[in-house]
Amino acid sequence: MDTLSDSLMLGLDDLVADVAYARRHEDLGRLALLCYCELRPWARQAREERLAELAWALCTRATPGSRALFLRRVDVVIEELEGICCRAGRTVTAELLLAARNTGI
Repeated sequence: MDTLSDSLMLGLDDLVADVAYARRHEDLGRLALLCYCELRPWARQAREERLAELAWALCTRATPGSRALFLRRVDVVIEELEGICCRAGRTVTAELLLAARNTGI
């Protein structure tokens, strides 16, 4: 990954806060909206194609049969986002995402 610009770093921090909050509260609609409308465009701009693909697939594949399955799919997206945070030197934000994923386990 190339070094992220200041605006991409700020965007990353904002996205992490929004995604972590929605995941902790299991707000499925908000998670879907964030993935498709905010996370995917951010990932494309940051040239994080795997994250963009995961976010797109989450919202365009067949509807999962259960809430738990949807959350598992979201957690795959979040894991990729955690990796991006780590590579960008944002370990605190990566830990925030990890804690959000582990809520309710």
